[in-house]
Amino acid sequence: MTQTSIQKQVDKLNALNQKIKDEKNKIEQRLGKQIINQANLDYANLSNDNIKSLSKKIADLLKQN
Repeated sequence: MTQTSIQKQVDKLNALNQKIKDEKNKIEQRLGKQIINQANLDYANLSNDNIKSLSKKIADLLKQN
């Protein structure tokens, strides 16, 4: 394999990894948005501590099921 061919494969792999990261972020954002909407939470009242507490409670509930 030539260096150019290897570089093309590396570029493809990097692009694929970026697509995976982007899709993961989209899913995380949609999930968070749905939880906020379903729970009728106010964005203005969501501090980092509140978000961590809520996420722990949700994770614990999911683990029980």
